[in-house]
Amino acid sequence: MTSSAAVEAAPDTTYSITQLANEFGITTRTIRFYEDKGLLRPKRQGLTRIYSPRERVRLKLVLRGKRIGFSLAEIGEIMDMYDSEPGESGQLVYMLDELRKRRTMLQRRQRDIALTLQELDQIESQCRERLASMREAGARARSAAG
Repeated sequence: MTSSAAVEAAPDTTYSITQLANEFGITTRTIRFYEDKGLLRPKRQGLTRIYSPRERVRLKLVLRGKRIGFSLAEIGEIMDMYDSEPGESGQLVYMLDELRKRRTMLQRRQRDIALTLQELDQIESQCRERLASMREAGARARSAAG
């Protein structure tokens, strides 16, 4: 999640909040929220926000971090590491540890979901068997009466 990820645009390229919102499929309100949390720091011209390629990359990293389950505080911590000692290497070590923890948690959830699905299959099978035997008993009763 390095903030120095290859900047895809020329350094003098700028973006409006609307352009970024459209590009990433989010609302301008979401971007302002990330600003309020200190994750983005656009320049301002009057009331207009001006986003640099660096801010665009930071937004991309915030969204990626959210997708893989990081809290905004964790994302901010990771991005801030890049700008302080031990810099990118510390950031990468932290990221690897956090990714390992996330993977372990998701694998545990995956096992729990698999067990729950097995239990649902068993319960469903029992319900179907019980319903079938009830229908058979009803059909036999009607046949004997008729």
